[in-house]
Amino acid sequence: MLPERIVNTFKHIFPNKKDTFIPLHEPSFQGNEWKYVKECIDSTFVSSVGKFVDDFEKELAKFTGSKFAIATVNGTSALHISLLLAGVKENDEVLIPTLSFIATANSVTYAGAIPHFLDSEESTLGLDTEAIYSYLKEIVVLQSEIPINKKTGKRISAIVPMHTFGHPVNMDGIFKISKDFHITIVEDSAESLGSLYLNKHTGTMGKLGVLSFNGNKTITTGGGGAILTQDEELAKKAKHLTTTAKLSHKWEYTHDQIGYNYRMPNLNAAMGLAQLENLPALLEKKRNLFSIYSQAFSSFIEFKIQKEPENSKSNYWLQTLVLERGFEEQRNLILEATNASGIMTRPSWTLLHKLKPFENSPCMDLSTAESLEKRIINIPSSSNLG
Repeated sequence: MLPERIVNTFKHIFPNKKDTFIPLHEPSFQGNEWKYVKECIDSTFVSSVGKFVDDFEKELAKFTGSKFAIATVNGTSALHISLLLAGVKENDEVLIPTLSFIATANSVTYAGAIPHFLDSEESTLGLDTEAIYSYLKEIVVLQSEIPINKKTGKRISAIVPMHTFGHPVNMDGIFKISKDFHITIVEDSAESLGSLYLNKHTGTMGKLGVLSFNGNKTITTGGGGAILTQDEELAKKAKHLTTTAKLSHKWEYTHDQIGYNYRMPNLNAAMGLAQLENLPALLEKKRNLFSIYSQAFSSFIEFKIQKEPENSKSNYWLQTLVLERGFEEQRNLILEATNASGIMTRPSWTLLHKLKPFENSPCMDLSTAESLEKRIINIPSSSNLG
């Protein structure tokens, strides 16, 4: 049976872990994490002010090639602020994939806007830009270059491509949609630190982009995120909004607009800086793990191991098994067998348009995403396995 064959293959790949639990993704702490965290504690500057925040932002911008990086408490807050800075207004519609973590849709609602769900493609697991372009041609009318959904009468103000499991989406197709329909791009790069599209780092190609450093990401700050932008004015506004919109003064507390307490604490940034120093090695190990899986599972005709798209370089954040059509009924059997054997696997997220808060949101035909939901299984992806 397929589930038993998969379990046996995992045991063959990792013979030294035969009797131990293999998590889906665990962090790796092999550098200066303790040194920097201790230094941060000794300094007593453990909250949102301190040199580690500044250094982390500087090194993050350097690594991604972004002109500016603004550290936040998590990726969700980074996306919320990015949508506001991109000009998303109350009751606007924001185009997002239905195949995504709920934070993407939640951030849209935090901005007072409405998620408008889009379909995915098999090759990248990201937005199907050709199908979306055809769909928008049918429903969008431009009024003084403002895109209006003819069916709802609402403005479509932004599109949020999400680089699924670290694999870059077709950004050329996103650029065409943005240009022809006058829709602003905000990249959800929460999962794709270290991923490149045509040699450009994900998160640096839209008006703004966001990253996440949750405990299960390629590098972690415990909890944390970041906003990337090439625009100095937007960077200043991002830092201002995420610091409760407080005006700089030696002792006065004056705030000039509604702001948010979204700045990353210095303590988290200390860990992040140490993690960032080891990122190239972590990425190499995750790429090696993909090669191990590709070779070990090469004889299976029932599924494929998701690989990076053409003209892209993936960080392989989550290694992914995609069942071929016709084998959907095997998904739950595989999940049950692997987890029962101490090998943690999981399905993709429940599609966002199926969740109760969003069941009445506008959407296009989502048949490919609905098919992928039944066929995706994430498998152990920790860098130490590579």
